[in-house]
Amino acid sequence: MDLKIKGKKAIMAGGSAGMGRATAERLAEAGVELFITARRQQRLVDAAQEISAQYGASVTPIVADSSTEEGRHALFAACPDPDILAITIKPPPPNGNFLELTPQNWRDSIETALIGPIELMRHYIPGMQDRGWGRIVNIATFSAKNPMIWRLMSGPARSALLNYTASVSREVAQYGVNINNLLPGMFATEGAGELRETYAAAFGIDSDPDTVRAHFQANNQIPAGFVADATDLAPMAALLCSDLARFIVGQNIVIDGGQHRSIL
Repeated sequence: MDLKIKGKKAIMAGGSAGMGRATAERLAEAGVELFITARRQQRLVDAAQEISAQYGASVTPIVADSSTEEGRHALFAACPDPDILAITIKPPPPNGNFLELTPQNWRDSIETALIGPIELMRHYIPGMQDRGWGRIVNIATFSAKNPMIWRLMSGPARSALLNYTASVSREVAQYGVNINNLLPGMFATEGAGELRETYAAAFGIDSDPDTVRAHFQANNQIPAGFVADATDLAPMAALLCSDLARFIVGQNIVIDGGQHRSIL
């Protein structure tokens, strides 16, 4: 399928691994000029080289943490005028007892999952409006609309992000700028794998991979019968970044194998 975005400039914030990497590959395949950011320099540089080699795309790595002003300014300087902005963040660790969460825990969550994405959007939207075309996609989490006690550091800040984008998307759609959110459920990504020890500690179980996997599957019934990988999300992300999504505005699309049971 031709996404009709060949030659456009695209940023994938958080593009060195997981859902960000998979989305970056789909955008590169579609022929964009790609900029990817991440905090880990070597993994980022390796990802840029591998994507460029596989798809023949221009891929620029930018070491930046978009939850910080310094990181955002590094991105703004490297790519001042993107047509496409896709954003994902490393998932926060599962929390233990909710009564033990501190104000600093909440500040960290809000800086990363709410303020970071908002500041990227706020900076880039005016240029997109002036050019009459833009696509913004936040890869968030289904816990933003499906509250989970062990994901308190992930869900509430993203719920606020959904509220923000629902309002802003309807203001900017008239200029050809579309904002949408993807809400992935349980995915087996590098970031999720790195949280195994924290997950085990949060539930008081052994951190052996088989024990964690069994506990996870018992407490997360997925009708599709499996835990997805990043390639199960990337095609939808790329579609929302494309010219084909011109009539999709302010939506929150859940990709979770049927786990979230609401009809809305």
